[in-house]
Amino acid sequence: MREILSTTLLIIGGGPGGYVAAIRAGQLGVPTIIVEGSQPGGTCLNIGCIPSKAWIHAAGEYERACQQAHVSTLGISVQHPSIDSAQTLAWKDGIVSRLTAGVEALLKKAGVRLVRGWARVLDGKTVEVKTDEGAQRIQCEHLLLAAGSEPMPLPSMPFGDRVISSTEALSPRQIPKRLVVVGGGYIGLELGTVYRKLGAEVSVVEAQDRILPSYDADLTQPVSKALGRMGITLHLKSKVLGLNAAGDAVRVQGETGTETLLPADQVLLAIGRRPRTQGWGLESLQLSRSGNALRIDEQCRTSMRNVWAIGDITGEPMLAHRAMAQGEMVAELVAGRKRRFTPAAIPAVCFTDPEIVTAGLGPSHAKEAGLDCIVSQFPFSANGRAMTLESNEGFVRVVARRDNHLIVGWQAVGRGVSELSAAFSQSLEMGARLEDVAGTIHAHPTLGEAIQEAALRALGHALHL
Repeated sequence: MREILSTTLLIIGGGPGGYVAAIRAGQLGVPTIIVEGSQPGGTCLNIGCIPSKAWIHAAGEYERACQQAHVSTLGISVQHPSIDSAQTLAWKDGIVSRLTAGVEALLKKAGVRLVRGWARVLDGKTVEVKTDEGAQRIQCEHLLLAAGSEPMPLPSMPFGDRVISSTEALSPRQIPKRLVVVGGGYIGLELGTVYRKLGAEVSVVEAQDRILPSYDADLTQPVSKALGRMGITLHLKSKVLGLNAAGDAVRVQGETGTETLLPADQVLLAIGRRPRTQGWGLESLQLSRSGNALRIDEQCRTSMRNVWAIGDITGEPMLAHRAMAQGEMVAELVAGRKRRFTPAAIPAVCFTDPEIVTAGLGPSHAKEAGLDCIVSQFPFSANGRAMTLESNEGFVRVVARRDNHLIVGWQAVGRGVSELSAAFSQSLEMGARLEDVAGTIHAHPTLGEAIQEAALRALGHALHL
């Protein structure tokens, strides 16, 4: 055992929440150590958000090239398009490497010590880290748990061989001929769409009666239509029973109880993620739980004094930007500042084709909250910029209180709508009313004009509809 290290703040997990907390703590002069078993950046940067968006972009470019090899309304002609998946993989890995190196440089700049290894909690102030050089014990005044989440397994179909998680799906050595995706949520559909655009035959099995069940049907309908046009087969209200005896097909039970076989060279298991709370001594702290997640208050405090938790380990919504905001706040609390985590809204984006973005309350949630609301939407079919992007499907929708026009929610579906998320969140955080958005001059021609038009329509006088 080497000499025991001591610090004010010890962070377990170098993902978005953990590294942001570390950087901010360092900026505030708080002695900080962060422990990370792999590369800084966590799941999001290394095997999640960033690499998946890289593949989504590459697959989209390849699809467009293939379309231009046949009929192009733009007059562009491409001969015999092909894709070298190994080169695409190297490009994706290069992006990840640059970003992880950037995070490491930022930690160093902030004076944060990075300890590479796997942590095991001994008590609320002591952690032992298994490093390449041997065991390292670290003592702290404040312990921040930011261990993230992990893919959920399916008892009837454990990971291994042909059954892969999103981690393996993002580093393909070759594209399978037939891919079965188990789970019609955002992870399964994002990656299923990528593989379909790259040439795989894709089938999606979902237990619910529609895809993306956490979003309302109006938002998911354009996505469902697009999947059909791509040739992705949906098996809704269906249960996966496991692989067949030969291991080359998935046994699926439909709504009527009839069992069918879906041939598969590979199976992507994407039924969700769970907080990573097992296997590193966390149970020794006996922290209060909410299901499998750690229970926290509005300052991200756990049930043990000076033990904090942020991000996926605290449950839904499992979003990197939520973890980042929580991490920044905890760092400031440890430094003696006064903060609470009470955001007006946390935006969520589904990077399917078309994309979906939500912030705040949807129509049904507003009704459940007892609010009498105006619901108004503006279609991209009436937006000039959408037409120039060869995409006029989808819409922007606003939800606002009828009595005072306070905006309580935004939703959109369409190409590139993820970039509208900042405007949605900012208007909610600032307590904007319909008149505020309607009276703001929006640049023309942009997709953002649909935001103004949705507000104008809610007030009864949309200009372009």
